[in-house]
Amino acid sequence: MADLHLIEEFLNTVDERTFSRHGESHVAGEHLTSPGALSEWLVARDLPTAGADPQPADLAATVALRTALRQVLLGELDATAALNDYQLRLVPDPARGLRIAARSGRPWLDAIVETVAQSAARGEWQRVKLCAAPDCHWAFYDTSRSGRGRWCSMDICGNRHKTRTYRERHRQAG
Repeated sequence: MADLHLIEEFLNTVDERTFSRHGESHVAGEHLTSPGALSEWLVARDLPTAGADPQPADLAATVALRTALRQVLLGELDATAALNDYQLRLVPDPARGLRIAARSGRPWLDAIVETVAQSAARGEWQRVKLCAAPDCHWAFYDTSRSGRGRWCSMDICGNRHKTRTYRERHRQAG
């Protein structure tokens, strides 16, 4: 699960939340707005770089991978299509014998793709989800026993959904 925290953070570098809570509107935003912002994000997470500052093409490739993974989680894109540009293979690993490796030329993207592939192999990827609230879509790791959690937070998105459903039922009954 610890590795998937990085994936959650990566998926949440775009904030699509637009709901209001306690009278305050949440403002959606993009965190990876420039190659410099990408570089800061990578450094803060100790992700490997190619030894040089990221360029605009690196930023575009990073955002494209993030978008593809989010589309997979929303059911809008097949996982195979999302990772088509990231060929995986087994390589020797002195500590474990073999490991899954990607070779895109962008070491941070390789680390992200490898984490996704390893989590899928362990059966953990299915618990990475985007909140079902259409005005949220925040990435989260579903820790529910059944693995069928839908909301990033029952206190916020789950409660808003249940309140709407309750009000609609009573409106229709009345």
